Amino acid sequence: MLTPEIIRAEAVKLHEAEKTRQQIKATTKRHQDMTIEDAYAIQSAWMDIKKEEGREVAGYKIGLTSKAMQKSMSIDEPDYGTLLDDMVFEEGTEIEAGAFLDPRIEVELAFILNRRLFGENISVFDVLSATEYVVPALELIAARSHRVDPEDGYKRTVRDTISDNAANAGIILGGLPVRPDAIDLRWVGAMMLRNGVIEESGVSGAVLNHPAKGIAWLAKKYAQHGVALEPGQIILAGSFTRPVPVRKGDTFTVDYGELGTVSCYFK
Repeated sequence: MLTPEIIRAEAVKLHEAEKTRQQIKATTKRHQDMTIEDAYAIQSAWMDIKKEEGREVAGYKIGLTSKAMQKSMSIDEPDYGTLLDDMVFEEGTEIEAGAFLDPRIEVELAFILNRRLFGENISVFDVLSATEYVVPALELIAARSHRVDPEDGYKRTVRDTISDNAANAGIILGGLPVRPDAIDLRWVGAMMLRNGVIEESGVSGAVLNHPAKGIAWLAKKYAQHGVALEPGQIILAGSFTRPVPVRKGDTFTVDYGELGTVSCYFK
């Protein structure tokens, strides 16, 4: 286990990397024996730094929900991170591409809660009954530490990604909000277009067979730390497409069929 001093120091490194827009070497290059628990401790310490600067929790995210992604990262469960208030963008927003390190876009659904979720026996049905509405969402991910080290090709591990707030950098909400019982949430499909060309497509059932299942898993994980998912919070259910790189000048339009579209422009 890493000491509290090391955990704080690594959180500061990630924070400075984001502020200066300069990627750092993967945390595991400095601490090869660090654990998953160490990684979440670094993530928590980084979020505490942001809260000390005035940021507030807007919600939470789940990532690495597909079996293929878990296998590629040598893990057997998803990861998770925190959404802060300055990470939330409205649909159609112009976003500065250079403000993010190695940015990419993923296609997801967001659950907006109207009731508290807390405990280790949360079911999919508990999630659905605690949800005010579900809305299309894009997750903007970034890498404050190098995904691949430019000097020696070292690839960062899931412990590095977790330390890096599960790669979260922002979310864009849009489209048509729906009640969770109004449609079969497993069959929400989406096509992602970058500059008018289809780059990715997928269906939401790819997220643990049902996107609400990811929310239930997340609630149980946070309950172990005494944290509840609260009314009004945004909970990202996990991507059902691969991440697509973002470049300056890109316009993304994601068509969710009956749930409308979400778009954003990177200036």
